[in-house]
Amino acid sequence: MISMIAAVASNGALGLDNRLLYWLPNDLKRFKQLTTGHTIVMGRRTFDSLPKGALPNRRNVVVSASVQSLPGAEVYPSLDEALQACAADDEVFVIGGASIYRQAYPLAQRLYLTEVDDVPAAADVFFPDMEGNEWEQVACEPHEKDERHAFAYRFVDYIRKESLL
Repeated sequence: MISMIAAVASNGALGLDNRLLYWLPNDLKRFKQLTTGHTIVMGRRTFDSLPKGALPNRRNVVVSASVQSLPGAEVYPSLDEALQACAADDEVFVIGGASIYRQAYPLAQRLYLTEVDDVPAAADVFFPDMEGNEWEQVACEPHEKDERHAFAYRFVDYIRKESLL
């Protein structure tokens, strides 16, 4: 199963200057809990943005046409080749960036989104537009802003409607 995971602003914004827009400790904890023990697929710039390199306890797969090896990661020249190298019975998490999200979106069966109640002043990376009626919300967990989270947010899980059949 191909899943996508992201923290998105109300306008779909994801990041600016190869950095996440939001520091949400509970979102990071959820990301770790969901992805640990699974394969994560990302672009090279997303890999470069990880503060300590490859994420532990996950199979790190990087899509890059220009780089052939990265410490702690498997590198493939295309998303198709990366996905073909993944086990069919594993939940594969696409974690960014924008180009990889766009390519994986038509293939994704599940979305794990942290929807942040904010529109940032600037952003240069956006999540693909969720088209009309193709997704069904299957879970929603709202959170108010607090001393550790500057914005209200909610964890929302979607499943592609055709996947429900």
